[in-house]
Amino acid sequence: MLQHRNISNTTEKKISTAGQPTIPPASLPGVKSVEKTYLDTLTSGELFGYLVIGMATINRPLLNLVIRLFPYTPLWIIRALVYQNYCGGDNLPQVLKTGERLAQRGIRNMMVSYTVEACDGKQMSVSIEKIIEETQRSVSEALSPHTAAMIEEVISQAEPAQVSKAINEVPPGYVALKPTGLIEGAAEVLLNYDNPKYADRFNELVKNCESVCDIAVAENQKLKEKYPARDSPFVVIVVDAERNDLQQGVYKLQRDLMAKYNRSSVPGAKPTLGDACVVGTVQMYLKESSSILKLDDELARKGNYILGWKLVRGAYIHSEPNRGVIHDTKKDTDVNYDAGISQTIANMNSGNPTVGHLVVASHNGSTQLKATTLLEQLGNGENAQKVRSNVVLGQLLGMADNITYDLIKNHNTKNIIKYVPWGPPLETKEYLLRRLEENGDAVRADSGWPLVKGILGTFMKRAF
Repeated sequence: MLQHRNISNTTEKKISTAGQPTIPPASLPGVKSVEKTYLDTLTSGELFGYLVIGMATINRPLLNLVIRLFPYTPLWIIRALVYQNYCGGDNLPQVLKTGERLAQRGIRNMMVSYTVEACDGKQMSVSIEKIIEETQRSVSEALSPHTAAMIEEVISQAEPAQVSKAINEVPPGYVALKPTGLIEGAAEVLLNYDNPKYADRFNELVKNCESVCDIAVAENQKLKEKYPARDSPFVVIVVDAERNDLQQGVYKLQRDLMAKYNRSSVPGAKPTLGDACVVGTVQMYLKESSSILKLDDELARKGNYILGWKLVRGAYIHSEPNRGVIHDTKKDTDVNYDAGISQTIANMNSGNPTVGHLVVASHNGSTQLKATTLLEQLGNGENAQKVRSNVVLGQLLGMADNITYDLIKNHNTKNIIKYVPWGPPLETKEYLLRRLEENGDAVRADSGWPLVKGILGTFMKRAF
């Protein structure tokens, strides 16, 4: 369907395509040059998982067939073949192991998401209480200790004069809140967020989110005492987007949370960079997105709080029945997205910022490189350093690894994270299906025959 290309996340030629990104090694006399690719950073198990994906996405008809058969594929087969590439695990110890594997590749933090939700009347596999408990634990038992461990690692490798800079090169850890997984009948509650009859239910949703935010605030305070030179939060709460008909309720939810938590630690003082503990999501493929950003800016100025944004192109194009709410062309979406990034970074670098934290969530290599270049152009002033500490690039676990590798190795980019879903096996299977349905074109662009050839070549190098 032609419209699927409106928000395609495929990359332009500035970033190497899957299976092809290379870093030429230093020339040594008598040594044969062997090109190094991002595939060389992966374990054999991860390579095999990507080989399966590559073979399943060689062309669009085959990808469509895989999507149709996926719901009937036994869970044990999925877990054996591709689970570790796209999901962080069933439990928090496994999530921490995933974090360690990412750190070995230069990706020092994660955005974790307990992948349970209820929308369209779907019955959740676990209780609301369990979801909240596991999400709270992901802050205190995974993100906070992992972030501290990463900071300790960079401190141990830094010269004494560079410790402060090193501390700020470690991105925060993020926990994503899925509104449709945090209250029974979530779709109905979000659809009726402004209906007085649903006020108590909506307030219950807010309270459930606050119970996670409160733990993040406590962890940030604890780590700030240990690392006072830190310019960004250690742990950040992110409110994920939902499909468009629910999104107005989500905007209200994330505004309420930002108004409560994104304030200066000094009562009454104006908040600034690093004070944004809560980040809201805006989908830039929506025509209304620029007006949403403008409205949020006005509300933050009036309310004396600071904004946190995660800007995404948008993940619900396949399920959006009202095509009129989406930008007419991919170019329109790209222009809108890049303008949002540029304007936000300029806002953060101004003398009177209303945005205190930004996550550039994209699988588009040109966009990620543009954000990196904009940050480099800020110079080396104190405020510029604070801005860089509060802008993070993010991609889904298992996707855009070639872009991640290129940015780390060729551009010395350190502010990169991966979105790591985790949770009950059945729910994570459904997450994987959604990735194929919603990001199929991007998966195919990252995979297919070039990836298969690259992996086979990597196995050959390891064998010989």
